[in-house]
Amino acid sequence: MDTSAVETRHIGIRIDRPADAVYAYASVPSHLPEWAHGLGRSVEEAGGKWVAESPMGRVEVAFVPANDFGVLDHDVTLPSGGTVRNPVRVLADGDACDVVFTVRRRAGTSAEDFRRDTDAVTADLARLKEVLEAR
Repeated sequence: MDTSAVETRHIGIRIDRPADAVYAYASVPSHLPEWAHGLGRSVEEAGGKWVAESPMGRVEVAFVPANDFGVLDHDVTLPSGGTVRNPVRVLADGDACDVVFTVRRRAGTSAEDFRRDTDAVTADLARLKEVLEAR
């Protein structure tokens, strides 16, 4: 089965906080309900895995190991058992940073569903900015 993207969109936002502070906050799965409503409004650790109650149902979220490069990639395992890999980067720029989330449209995903996905990511990044700049 071909799982390559038929369309890709990079969604970014500038956050007026140092990259290390943004990375430290965003890399903690228990913080997801505060800013990533597109993923879910609740998350819990269960059996060593992070599980969120999402609009799609119960999903598992697994981040890449902590790193010094600002990589926040994470896999979301859907109720169907399929997994979506989400590339995310925190890019330092002086005392601020850019957070860039790559959304990929897979074969079989409608243009409307892709638009909803990109809208949800845009809203999530806006909330991340709001939460972090209020600190």
